[in-house]
Amino acid sequence: MKSLFHFAFNVRDLDVARRFYGGVLGCDEGRSTDTWVDFDFFGHQISLHLGEPFPTADTGKVGNVMVPMPHFGLVLALDDWKGMAARLTEAGTDFVLEPQVRFEGEPGEQWTMFFRDPFGNPLEVKGFRSLANLYAS
Repeated sequence: MKSLFHFAFNVRDLDVARRFYGGVLGCDEGRSTDTWVDFDFFGHQISLHLGEPFPTADTGKVGNVMVPMPHFGLVLALDDWKGMAARLTEAGTDFVLEPQVRFEGEPGEQWTMFFRDPFGNPLEVKGFRSLANLYAS
């Protein structure tokens, strides 16, 4: 069964969130009120509510880098991933893990990058030449 996910989390400023999620990441805005805004997060729904972001700690290990946990993100086709990496770089994003390839030449070859939104919410975005290889081992 194919389905969509919905993820609601806190941000401190909806206008800043609109500039980042709408402007930098390129997500289309959906419904909103004065306390929350929905975005089409690449076919999934995220709801950003005014409040204090969830706490994270750098306890996940990706290669030799400790990355924030918990985090969320998405998987893109490689060309879309490269486009997002370019937009984030152009926007001056301070990456937790710079855009890079992992497991090169292996079945699970993937490109990845970790970054935080303007409120400290951590995201990981992965890219694959073929989404059929997402679970390859």
